[in-house]
Amino acid sequence: MYRITGVKHDEKGEIIAYRLDNGQIISKEEGIRLASEGQIEGVRVGTSKKGEKYLRSLPDGKDENNLDNLPEIQ
Repeated sequence: MYRITGVKHDEKGEIIAYRLDNGQIISKEEGIRLASEGQIEGVRVGTSKKGEKYLRSLPDGKDENNLDNLPEIQ
């Protein structure tokens, strides 16, 4: 089971990549696949109004572990 520890945003502010707790950096698509298989803890797959899949943090009352608040990958 993996945990997301960092994110990479594009110029529009959209998350395009994730860093896992093992240091591996994966694409948004790979993150969605792994989360769909239950391999990433603390997130679920959502679908935008445009029909695009994305990852969402599971609500736990803590802002600091929301995906947009995680450290930016350099």
